[in-house]
Amino acid sequence: MTVNITGFCPDRFSAVRDAFAANFADNGELGARFSLAIHGEVVVDLMGGYADRKHEVAFGPDTLTPLFSTTKAVAALLIARLVDQGKLTYDQTVASVWPAFAQNGKQDVTVGQVMSHQDGLSGFPDETDPSIWFDWEATTAKLAAMAPLWPIGSASGYHPVTFGFTAGEIFRRVDGRTMGTALREDLAEPLDLDIWIGLPDSEHARCAELMRPTGLPKFGAMNAAVKAAFMTKWAAPGGRGTADWRRAEIPSANGHATAPALARLMGALASGGALDGVQVLSPAVIAEASAERIVGQDLVLPFVISWGAGFMRNAPNFFYGPTAEAFGHSGWGGSCAFADPSRGVSGAYVMNKQGTELIGDPRAVRLIQAAYSGL
Repeated sequence: MTVNITGFCPDRFSAVRDAFAANFADNGELGARFSLAIHGEVVVDLMGGYADRKHEVAFGPDTLTPLFSTTKAVAALLIARLVDQGKLTYDQTVASVWPAFAQNGKQDVTVGQVMSHQDGLSGFPDETDPSIWFDWEATTAKLAAMAPLWPIGSASGYHPVTFGFTAGEIFRRVDGRTMGTALREDLAEPLDLDIWIGLPDSEHARCAELMRPTGLPKFGAMNAAVKAAFMTKWAAPGGRGTADWRRAEIPSANGHATAPALARLMGALASGGALDGVQVLSPAVIAEASAERIVGQDLVLPFVISWGAGFMRNAPNFFYGPTAEAFGHSGWGGSCAFADPSRGVSGAYVMNKQGTELIGDPRAVRLIQAAYSGL
């Protein structure tokens, strides 16, 4: 497929442009954008292809792309800001700010365990109306009452949707605002970042249309945690239209953004916490948020994963470049965002043709590897 690639890419990063073009030629990319930042300044920004399935609308500078679980990196940052402000610690219990969460043996679950997918709430095992995910109060009440699906702290088990409600409710009870509101007021508007959790109707026309994957991901061994997370009719929001999905605030799954906005925000985490003269996070809390909390075979994803407080650490899979210090998050279909404090580098990849890889989409890996070759 011949595609018109726009944006900018210095000669030192020519391998990135080659990799971006190869994603269209070899992988049948529909529309995509990749941005690389050094100390928060975008140095590569490439886009190409189409924002719609009919190939009529170019994938352009204002195109918003659904992020799916890459949204979790933003949620992790928002929780880290509460820690930085002295309003929350990773070691305190969730029940200390959300008393109802203590039900069914969860009284000792810590904020850090929730953020690293150790609390055993990967999804609802019992039959549930899939529209519940559009009702914040109903969803958080059900999670508070739920019994863990495995012994708390014994393993990680990825929480594809529930993570956004547990982390988001912790945030709301401490801060008083939703994550979407705080993101907009504290970061997106002041720093001119085109990132949203809860997309207003005025922005819907800018959204890229998704091309769903034709195959299924490989989940590995089936167990109760996997079934609850992915394999039921109610594992993901349903029963409502696309507009309702975009409007909802689900901090685990339905963020929308451009690649340079994500690369710049992650650039603060790669550069001592500052972006455009604003201290987004302190270096100490960046280190605390990205430190390993558990490592091992995840019960839901078929990978050995090292989890920080909401961030996927780069080792042992190295989906985010060659350095172990990098961390970030990947989203269903292929998107990702990462930060590498050891190199001051951050980046983001977004696209609208979804792949079947749960994490480590080869299109993104190819681009990030090419980016490091130019550093």
